[in-house]
Amino acid sequence: MPKLKTHKGIKKRVKVTATGKVKFHKHNKGHLQSGKSGNRRRRLRATTAITGPFADKMITLLGPGAR
Repeated sequence: MPKLKTHKGIKKRVKVTATGKVKFHKHNKGHLQSGKSGNRRRRLRATTAITGPFADKMITLLGPGAR
């Protein structure tokens, strides 16, 4: 079976922590900020962890050296 290639789009958007969690920045922070409340903008600043089967899929896309 051939080697898995790293998905470059996922590599730029997602990081795997030392404990194996998948970390990413939330979307909707790029522009049109004036229509959003301050609380919402503050929440969008934080990073979030992806969990469950979707996180496993992200790690697979990141290639063999991700874990």
